[in-house]
Amino acid sequence: MLPLAPLAVMSIQQLPPAALAYLGDAVYELYVRRFYLLPPKRLQSYHSQVVAQVRAERQADHLRSLMPSLTETELEFVKRGRNAATGRPKRVDLSVYQQATSLETLIGYLYLTNPQRLVQLLAQLEFDRPI
Repeated sequence: MLPLAPLAVMSIQQLPPAALAYLGDAVYELYVRRFYLLPPKRLQSYHSQVVAQVRAERQADHLRSLMPSLTETELEFVKRGRNAATGRPKRVDLSVYQQATSLETLIGYLYLTNPQRLVQLLAQLEFDRPI
């Protein structure tokens, strides 16, 4: 992850959850891409492995696995993310979409406020081993 100075929580609380989810989506995908980078493989193999992990269903699974480890503040941002996901997804159930958006919101929040905690939580996620 790019080393950036954390932002004040008060500043973050002014951001809409959709903005945090937008950032969190990018951070999560970058983390997954880095995870699958080694061993070297064809680009299509990279793509297939990453897409399998960034799908809403997999993100929802990851959120559920992290829930017992989250602080009250983190749970608050999860809730904000869930409530912000009001669109009608085409491919997945609304509850799955809400959970995926919640994870992305949490990741965006932690990326801006506590990158060390973000790394700690991301390390708890279980991905399929690289091929």
